Amino acid sequence: MVPRLGAQPTERGCCFRLWSTRARRAGVVLYDQRGQETAEHPLTPKGDGIFETELAGAQAGVRYKFRLDDGPPLPDPYARYLPDGVHGPAEVMSGSYSWRHTDWAGLPLERLVIYELHVGTFTPEGTFAAARAHLPYLADLGVSAVELMPVAAFPGQRGWGYDGVAHFAPHAAYGTPDELRELVDAAHGLGMAVLLDVVYNHWGPDGNYLSAYSPEYFTSAHKTPWGDAPNFDQAHSAYMRAYVLDNARYWLEEFRFDGLRLDATHSIQDDSPQHILAALAERVKALPGGKLLIAEDERNLPRLVTDYGLDAVWADDFHHQVHVLLTREHDGYYADYRPELVDLAKTIHGGWLYQGEISPHLDRPRGEPATALEAASLVYCIQNHDQVGNRAFGERLNQLTSLDRYRAVSALLLFLPYTPLLFMGQEWAASTPFLYFTDHHAELGAQVTAGRRSEFCHFQAFSTPGSAEAIPDPQALATFAASRLDWHETGQAPYSQVLDLYRQLLALRRSDPVLSNGSRERMTVGTLAPDVLWVHRWEGAEHRLLLLNLGLERPLAELAMPAGLSWRPLLGTTAGGQLLPMHSALLLTATGDPA
Repeated sequence: MVPRLGAQPTERGCCFRLWSTRARRAGVVLYDQRGQETAEHPLTPKGDGIFETELAGAQAGVRYKFRLDDGPPLPDPYARYLPDGVHGPAEVMSGSYSWRHTDWAGLPLERLVIYELHVGTFTPEGTFAAARAHLPYLADLGVSAVELMPVAAFPGQRGWGYDGVAHFAPHAAYGTPDELRELVDAAHGLGMAVLLDVVYNHWGPDGNYLSAYSPEYFTSAHKTPWGDAPNFDQAHSAYMRAYVLDNARYWLEEFRFDGLRLDATHSIQDDSPQHILAALAERVKALPGGKLLIAEDERNLPRLVTDYGLDAVWADDFHHQVHVLLTREHDGYYADYRPELVDLAKTIHGGWLYQGEISPHLDRPRGEPATALEAASLVYCIQNHDQVGNRAFGERLNQLTSLDRYRAVSALLLFLPYTPLLFMGQEWAASTPFLYFTDHHAELGAQVTAGRRSEFCHFQAFSTPGSAEAIPDPQALATFAASRLDWHETGQAPYSQVLDLYRQLLALRRSDPVLSNGSRERMTVGTLAPDVLWVHRWEGAEHRLLLLNLGLERPLAELAMPAGLSWRPLLGTTAGGQLLPMHSALLLTATGDPA
């Protein structure tokens, strides 16, 4: 059994504990609020690399680092709070927050409408407290689950959070641990679940002190795009495995998150008899409250749910197919998709498009059939932080196509039985970009800027010499500032009309007898012409039909629909709603039994 590391409050004070395969001696160094050393206490070796001591009177608010042998003091990788950043002293936390909504029992997966947000750019203030103030707006919109992009401590003041290094410490620029608890608590009071994006596939390049304690935390046997992989091999090092399992429990129990979104699980490599993802699912399913695990994984593998025990997986084929249909882009992984509506129908029917076919982009087979997965286990979106932010200029989908086409595919997303995910600002077609931004020290920052611009050298738009210099500098404060949402837009046309459409679509999804009971078995999909898609869903004698016209120029008044039903308009994405003009969607309703 791996003991818990870091600072653990006790009845007498605080127990400080670390694991090091390098050190012969260890101590805990205490600091005052100004960052000045005040005392140092030796840690007692307990064997197997464990050093610990209990300091009487060391209460919440005490700041500390660890020292190994005669080296400089090191930050604690298990810190619960790093008020001065990832290179500074940790602060002992009490964990005494008084929860108000103790009767919260969570939400089932099939009821989730996920809203992904970045705490630093969601509001002008960029804090947990400011995000909490906007939760009533999200509840009124029809959101049932808020997903926070990673909040674990990362270097600098600003960033996406995917280069986190202290996974137990909420990022200090966003607020205190208790302010994060207040956000979760308030969401539960409004009937919304809260999910947290966590990154277990790599550690960031700046502020990662795990290897300074024990190089066994990582392994050169596996490589990731970011360097040596985390070492999940049970036979040689149990501590990285324990770090991840304890970290998941920490967020779900001590902060009462309702689930975790696991970043890039295709990059998590483990040769153990029980894969770390399966171990994680086993540990999480043992917790009360129906906690959820959702994987971001590009491989289209149902076994993540059926074998490993995760609850859902991002199904990006839907996004990619919609994107290519609307933009005709073909750079990078978009080369795997054709601007054909029939392929979108195939994607919706199968859950994802690639089920073992050769990916031209990867030059190898990709995916397996998703027939064993329930609709709720596949997360669909038309944009997310990656698909917007990984573009050179951070354009949102509504900036790459007409507003009519954007409204039409928005209706399609929220009509389908799959779990929908919205990216912050999507609901009003926000004009602000979401750019890639960082706040690294000068040397690393220059490398990041150069690397960011070199990423696009193979893209047609940046094939001419010097063209990449126009890409916003991730290190510039202006790049971060430009990515903040402009909330004034919600009260202005045309943004307010898009927002009203999203409210109507989400209200239907929540209350309609067909749309609120998602089932892949009670859905058929097809095309009427190269430019018209239809999706038919039903529940008992209630039928709903969505017609999507992305290019047919003449209005469609009469279509070949299931015989024996009298269809009438329920909601359209353009004024009137009686016909189906080009670049629009029309939702129809009928009651009865088809002939």
